[in-house]
Amino acid sequence: MTLRLGRHSFADDRRLMMAIVNRTPDSFYDKGATWSEDKAFDRVSEVVEQGAEIIDIGGIKAAPGEEIDVEEEQRRTVGFVERVRAAHPDVVISVDTWRAPVGRAVCEAGADVLNDAWGGADPALVDVAAEYDAAIICTHTGGVTPRTRPHRIEYADVVASAIADTTAYADRALAAGVARESIVIDPAHDFGKTTRDSLDLTRRLDEMVATGWPVLVSLSNKDFVGESLDLPVGERLTGTLAASAIAAMHGARIFRVHEVVETRQVVDMVDVIFQRRAPRRAIRGLA
Repeated sequence: MTLRLGRHSFADDRRLMMAIVNRTPDSFYDKGATWSEDKAFDRVSEVVEQGAEIIDIGGIKAAPGEEIDVEEEQRRTVGFVERVRAAHPDVVISVDTWRAPVGRAVCEAGADVLNDAWGGADPALVDVAAEYDAAIICTHTGGVTPRTRPHRIEYADVVASAIADTTAYADRALAAGVARESIVIDPAHDFGKTTRDSLDLTRRLDEMVATGWPVLVSLSNKDFVGESLDLPVGERLTGTLAASAIAAMHGARIFRVHEVVETRQVVDMVDVIFQRRAPRRAIRGLA
């Protein structure tokens, strides 16, 4: 179905790149490279030039760490959203938050999407999305507390759990008044999951796609990639791209990434192989 993210709409054959921009000093991947506002803004300009349709701005790292209250999260994100909105009116702005007060403030500032990475921990977030006609991303975390690491998590069937929880969240968002075309589900690799759980979700992502809700995947440099290949964070690009190819094959619509150009090429190549789009040119052997 057509996907509407705030003021922007995308046909059902569009695969979208969501570029990660962290307004944090301690993110697991970039180690604070975009902590300063000007560095973060330069990063936004770079990924927009690379073709990212969505910018995902985060004010708190997912892992345990320094306690960040609502006021500090707003300080890191609200003014920055305003600046990005003014400079890049055609880009979709997403904010990675689970808190309704932060969601309200960033929507006032011009955000199009609320990316709830913690599976509805604040039930009022869907009401904020509905009030501002924003899109919402409904994740599966197995009910873990925000900013905690999984410990001996067990599922009878992690894919069935992800489908049940994300579609229930989507239904709740719909009931709150969020437009159907503005609801996305996300299995949330690594969140409340072991490496084997995340691998199961990747291998069986087609089952989530079959629900009919657009699916987002956030695979970039995750621990399940690192553990699968026994590689540190800075050496996980190839594994990330392999997982991205599988997700594209299964029909994921949005790819939340650190490396925009490389992921776009992988996803486009998968779509060409599966005849979802034509090659950009095909003259070999014809001249």
